[in-house]
Amino acid sequence: MNLSHEEAHRIAREKGSNPVAYFLARVILVPLLRIFFGLQAKGVENIPKAGPVVIAPNHKSFWDSFFLAAVVKRRLHFMGKAELFTGWRGRLFLALGAFPVLRGTSDAEAIGTARAILERGDVLALFPEGTRVSDPERLGSPKRGATRLAIETGAVIIPTAMTGTEKRKWPLPRKVRIVFGEPIPVTDLTPGPEHAGLLLNQSVWPTVSEEYRNLRNTPGLIAGGLAAAGIGYALWRRTRKH
Repeated sequence: MNLSHEEAHRIAREKGSNPVAYFLARVILVPLLRIFFGLQAKGVENIPKAGPVVIAPNHKSFWDSFFLAAVVKRRLHFMGKAELFTGWRGRLFLALGAFPVLRGTSDAEAIGTARAILERGDVLALFPEGTRVSDPERLGSPKRGATRLAIETGAVIIPTAMTGTEKRKWPLPRKVRIVFGEPIPVTDLTPGPEHAGLLLNQSVWPTVSEEYRNLRNTPGLIAGGLAAAGIGYALWRRTRKH
C-alpha cells in the first residue's frame, strides 16, 4: 500500500528514522562501502555531537546520502525524490531517515519536514545544488535552501565535499572520499534570503568548491586508480596464459 505524500511527511516529522532499521543498515552497508569503494572521510570530528546540524555537500550520485550516513556517527536525515516513496520501498526509505520531495516545485511539505527535523535537534543533509551534477569536472549552481533553513533553525552548517560517487565510462576501481569542513555557526545571522545568500556565497560554497578541487587533485587518488588498473591488467594477462 502506497503512502500519501502527507502521510509520509507526518511519519518523518513525528517519528524520524527507525533506530533499529538504521543500525542494521549501517552494519550491512558500512563494511561493503569501505571495502568496495575504499571509503575515507576526513573532518568527521567537525560534526557536533548534539544539536541541529545541516550537512551541505556537493551532489554527484543517488548513493551520496548512503556514503554520508556510513561515516556520520549520528543518524542522518535527507530528502529523496517523491517517486521513490512507493510501496515497501517508501516505508524502508522513511525508516532509514529519508523523506520525499516533489521535484520542479516549491514543496512546502518537504520544507516543513526539514525544519521539523532540525528543530528537534537532528542532523539533516541538504544538497545546495538541488540536483545531481554527474560531471566530475564541475559543480552545479548552489541554491539558498540549506543555508536559509540553517539560519531559521539555528543549526550549525557543515560544508562538505565528496568525490568518487559519480558515474564513470570505464569500470575502474574508484575511491570515495569525503571531507567535512569546519562548522559554521549562524547565530549572528538574520533569517531571510539576504543573509542566506551571503552565507552560501561567501562561506559555504567556496569551502565546498575548494575542498572538492583538493580532492580531485590529490595525487594519491590518481596513483591509486592507475595502480588498481595495473593490477587488473596483470591478472587478466595471467588468466590468458593459463
